Amino acid sequence: MVLSKGFEIEMYTGTPQGDIIGLSDKITAALDGFMREPDSRNVEYVTAPFYDYERLLCGLLCPRLKLRKYLQKLGNYTLIPGSTLSLGGSEKFFRSNPNNPYHEYIENTYGTKVVTASVHINVGISDPEVLMRACRVIRLEAPLYLALSASSPFLDGKATGYHSTRWGLFPQTPSSVPLFESHAHHIRWTQEQLAQGTMQNVRHLWTSVRPNGDRRPYDLNRLELRICDLVTDPIALLAITALLEVRLLQVINNPDLDPLVKSSFSPEELVAITAQNEANCASHSLDADLIHWVDGRTLKAAEWINELYEPAASFAKQQGFGCFISPLQKILREGNQAQKWLQLHRLGVSSRNVISQAIDSIRERELELEDKLCSTLLA
Repeated sequence: MVLSKGFEIEMYTGTPQGDIIGLSDKITAALDGFMREPDSRNVEYVTAPFYDYERLLCGLLCPRLKLRKYLQKLGNYTLIPGSTLSLGGSEKFFRSNPNNPYHEYIENTYGTKVVTASVHINVGISDPEVLMRACRVIRLEAPLYLALSASSPFLDGKATGYHSTRWGLFPQTPSSVPLFESHAHHIRWTQEQLAQGTMQNVRHLWTSVRPNGDRRPYDLNRLELRICDLVTDPIALLAITALLEVRLLQVINNPDLDPLVKSSFSPEELVAITAQNEANCASHSLDADLIHWVDGRTLKAAEWINELYEPAASFAKQQGFGCFISPLQKILREGNQAQKWLQLHRLGVSSRNVISQAIDSIRERELELEDKLCSTLLA
């Protein structure tokens, strides 16, 4: 058994030197499949849901390659890695659609704290009660996915002290979100938030994990993991996704894998513990000290991921996608994007040079993957 998987990818556009420039109005007018964000400096594309990782890889790469070609037509523009305005620009919001009232609300309420680039991972689960249980488990383990994906240590040219400045500053909304005990609980709570104005619409639930579907909160068919920083290396992103998929399959196959059953903490205590774990991972990613939701023991994020990895890798191998989860070991061994960038920065490399080197590296990586894989699959 495997699950359907798809991505929402937000990326910055700008110059090869790392300066971020808003081009989303031109991109969305010229290219199908790209959508505006409230600020014009990043643009979003969404992959179709796929069951197999080879097609998912092409779903990630092909729109990006198309976008790169279009950016070259506009001028010497490229895609910028990272999840924050790394080299500058956080003092001003650049509205992509001045006539959109929801965008106006976002700018006035949150400012540039929401001008970030990230990846949302959607995994299909059709049974709403199983989906709610999956959301409970993954919400408590979401800090692990932040730890693997952290890629925003800079803001306005300076190291901020975070590995994920994006998640450290991002305004999670509403400020208090419970563990949903059932689909009915989720519906009732959402209706209350809309009535109180703490949510402007059903999309205005900005938390690490949320149930998603075509008619929220009633018709739901997928889990959306929203905590990840932008992972520009497609192979690394697929490895993170494979870990998530295995964990969800374990939840589906084991009804007792549920914080409401297995944890020694109350739901309220679990929410508080998870908030602290998220904050610790935003600051220290794989080196963060975390509290385990089952028994309260303290361990490093990397240690927790390693505990999940061995059974996950065995399960993934049985299901035919073991090769896609194995690159997690490289992330654990060499560090995530933020850790690599900060290591260069500590050696005296400027934040601008760190970002410009990363721009070159990810372009070369995409071309390498296109040559090796996509041409065969799309033939």
